[in-house]
Amino acid sequence: MSGGLSIGSRSSARPALRFPAQGAASRLSLALVLLAAPAALAAQDAPAPAPPTTPALQVQNEIAGSVIDFEAEQLDYNNETDTVTARGNVILRSNDRSVRADAVTWDRGSGQIIATGNIRLVDEAGNQLFTDQVELSETFETGAMAELLIALRAGGRLAARSAERGEDGVALLTDAAYTACAVTDAEGCAKDPSWRITAKRVSFDPDTQRVEFTGAMLELFGARILPLPGLALRTDGGAESGFLVPDFRISQVNGLELSSEYYWRLGDNRDLTLGGYVFSNVAPMASAQWRHLTDKGAYQVTGYLTASDRLTDFTGEESFERDPRGYIEGNGRFQFSPEWSLTTSVRLASDRTFLRRYDLSRDDRLRSTINLERITDDSYFSLAGWATQTLRINADQGQVPLALPALDYRQIVEDPVLGGDIEFQVNSLALLRNDGQDTQRAFAGAQWDLQRLTGMGQVVTLTALVRGDIYNTDNILATTTPSYRGTEGWTTRGIATAAIDIEWPFVGEAFGGTQVLKPRVQIVASPKLRNLALPNEDARAIDLEDSNLFALNRFPGYDRVEDGTRITWGLDWELQRPGWRVSTTIGQSYRFDDQEEQIFPVGTGLSERVSDFVGRTQIRFRDYVSLTHRFRLDKDNLAVRRNEIDATIGSRRTYLEFGYLQLNRDIQTVEDLRDREELRAAARIAIGRKWSIFGSGVVNLTDAADDPVFQPDGFEPIRTRLGIAYQDDCIELGATWRRDFISAGDAARGNAFQVFFALRNLGFR
Repeated sequence: MSGGLSIGSRSSARPALRFPAQGAASRLSLALVLLAAPAALAAQDAPAPAPPTTPALQVQNEIAGSVIDFEAEQLDYNNETDTVTARGNVILRSNDRSVRADAVTWDRGSGQIIATGNIRLVDEAGNQLFTDQVELSETFETGAMAELLIALRAGGRLAARSAERGEDGVALLTDAAYTACAVTDAEGCAKDPSWRITAKRVSFDPDTQRVEFTGAMLELFGARILPLPGLALRTDGGAESGFLVPDFRISQVNGLELSSEYYWRLGDNRDLTLGGYVFSNVAPMASAQWRHLTDKGAYQVTGYLTASDRLTDFTGEESFERDPRGYIEGNGRFQFSPEWSLTTSVRLASDRTFLRRYDLSRDDRLRSTINLERITDDSYFSLAGWATQTLRINADQGQVPLALPALDYRQIVEDPVLGGDIEFQVNSLALLRNDGQDTQRAFAGAQWDLQRLTGMGQVVTLTALVRGDIYNTDNILATTTPSYRGTEGWTTRGIATAAIDIEWPFVGEAFGGTQVLKPRVQIVASPKLRNLALPNEDARAIDLEDSNLFALNRFPGYDRVEDGTRITWGLDWELQRPGWRVSTTIGQSYRFDDQEEQIFPVGTGLSERVSDFVGRTQIRFRDYVSLTHRFRLDKDNLAVRRNEIDATIGSRRTYLEFGYLQLNRDIQTVEDLRDREELRAAARIAIGRKWSIFGSGVVNLTDAADDPVFQPDGFEPIRTRLGIAYQDDCIELGATWRRDFISAGDAARGNAFQVFFALRNLGFR
């Protein structure tokens, strides 16, 4: 019976008693309550009738206001020694702390509580301590212990030969070892951890949840390999200041590289990481990363700085100069209210080859953005701007635009109009270039949609769209492609589009599963437009695909709008059976009238009345096989104009990823639609349960017939990688070899070797 002291049998139902936490007044109160205890315990030796229910016994600390509860199967009181002993699954509780033991003895005179046998102590943070004997004070603080094990809530185990608590409450452990690895296997048998930290002394502060090691040494697979002076960690899983494990790398460009970082935890919501990089062939480099979580959001800023030789002339004779070089990036998001938010991103490099030279990024452009948004259930507002820094060797930065501002507002009308939904949109954009064409654009429009399900099961969608555009352009001759220029000065355009879309799904059984066959027909009509009178800034990369086959406007942006009348047909088929899912789609469109202006470049599949065939097929078997194939076939001779395959085969540990892309559009007049052929592959093969080898590669298969500008040879590796790795429940390590086949200035082609190492729950990479 919990909460009372039984007077009957010694095997009563787990009586519970509350000990005072501290104080003479509470000790006296408990003594008065226990005056009858000797007689009660003596009465237990003789048979007695079933005792009446005893009211719960609660002894409250009158000074500190805290109590210690306990439950036990058996309770004894020794009048001579003035001790109370509880035996059999004894459980003590105080606030959020608890102790489980085989036996607990409380000396009322000294206030000492000794727990023995299979002890498990849980503190406020959820950390668990296991030992055979522990001393507890009336404040429920632990004293001396021997052969103890601490299981931290955030992961990891800390064992020690002995431990004691100092007057300041800090626990001092002697001959200790820490690991985040499991010490037993799936069958419960003991096993040696992959790594552990041994130390002569370890201190644990329960107030700060901080563990400090003295004389720490890292042991890997039983071998002592690395001293770790000043090592510390937090038991609550929080970050702790200290050095991270160094990185080792060898490359033909920079030579031997050794890098390390120091993590500085400045508070619960902010930290700073300082890094240093030393190279055998070039000057050192420094890095820093600042992260801050505020009450409105979070942001981070990372920077790199060095001084080294760089190639200053990419077209003529080689010329080098030593300049400060670096890179800075930052991003953040702030939520001012449920509706309003601000998102920012900044990326800037000192020159075009810095990121590749130091293997920080392979991007060929860096984009900086800012976007203020307001999102509600029926409206969207965005005021944004972005700037792009090109890293392409032969690109002209003066031709890259700065977009500021870019405004977009959309509003959905709550009440239906003629049974359909209406959405209004207002958009404006200003593009500024140092050495190129400047464009300002604004438009306002509305779209009405009505969807109905007929009695025969057809899904019918009616759409109507109206829009008015106004453009202003300047310096159009700076644009090399004539179809992108538009007319100098102010130009307007009015757009009206109507469409009807009909889908008719049929469902039935097939091949042991369920199949869905869905024919689809769409008719879109729009009056003739003066498209080429307007500049084309955002609708250049046009290509007929399965994703835009049924779009009202198959151009990707706003500057070009497909006019005239067309009909589009498509057929979707899907089969689902246990473990399998197969879907395929194919379609084509027909335009009723010839365009007075050729807005679709020849080769995009849309330049003639009858379009090319486009489609997509997807096959998926559980989580082992995933294949997607996209294609475009020439309408006249069924020649393959687009052939794209993405496949993944295997499990999480052993798999093959394969990608192939071929664009054979024969477009030589528009730089944005250049042909290409590329092969990508990646694989990982598991060796046993913990080892694996992996590799990847990218190969350019474009030949001179596809791309006469660069005249490649048809087989040009871009980058390959090969490595070996070991991974278990607490450690990951390995080595990687990579080769780059393309040189860009001082970011020369060559080999690179890297060793990586990561320990779980220790803050190591």
